[in-house]
Amino acid sequence: MDWKEVLGFFGGLLTTGGMVPQVWRLYKLRSAREISLTFNSLYIIGIMFWLFYGITYGLVSVIMWNAIGLALGFLMLYAKLKWGR
Repeated sequence: MDWKEVLGFFGGLLTTGGMVPQVWRLYKLRSAREISLTFNSLYIIGIMFWLFYGITYGLVSVIMWNAIGLALGFLMLYAKLKWGR
């Protein structure tokens, strides 16, 4: 693995990992009023584009972290729809 791929893995770990505490908090408090539905929708769409980009070019780090990010985005969307009112 070359140094550029290592950068991709660490960058993905930090940015995707940054979403984990937010999702954890949503489910712990069972409250998503402070999460914007617009933000969440645009986040999911953007992550889908990055995932397709990674698949197109066979970029393992981009595929892996955006697949995880997409799952986190859908967990946030579910929480928003269930507890966001």
